[in-house]
Amino acid sequence: MKTRLMKPMGLTFMLIAGSMSTAMAATSNDFVDNAAQGGITEVEAGKLALEKSSSADVKTFAEHMVTDHTKANQELMALAKKLDIEVPDDAALTDKAKKAILEMRDESFDKAYANNQVAAHEKTVELFKKEAASSDNPELKAFATKTLPTLEAHLKMAKELQTKYAH
Repeated sequence: MKTRLMKPMGLTFMLIAGSMSTAMAATSNDFVDNAAQGGITEVEAGKLALEKSSSADVKTFAEHMVTDHTKANQELMALAKKLDIEVPDDAALTDKAKKAILEMRDESFDKAYANNQVAAHEKTVELFKKEAASSDNPELKAFATKTLPTLEAHLKMAKELQTKYAH
């Protein structure tokens, strides 16, 4: 999987959704892999934001990310197990996620996090829309359809944060 680097305002950080290729999930396994990686990365990035941010808005958003993505990740992992789809273990995904977010710098962290969350959720919404519309697997289609409104709400909240920290 390719990783994209973004450099807003001189900050270098890895796009959280970078592990999701623009050629979205071609198979159920691809969807599960991409969704699992993105979800675990969201949890880890949220935990980082809770530690590093001094903004109440960012912390509130980060709490939503940790709570909602933890729940979705648990559902996805249970579904993958039921469907006999192999997913990298939590430890491997968590290590990969932590490496992806280590590049976020303390200076303008809130702005970098907000920008990152918009980009990550745009990719994730696209991934889930595609799965909801075209999945051959009814259970994954149902999961994507059920999860999509929450992801779209996250994207809306992320865009509001991005606007607040655009200065």
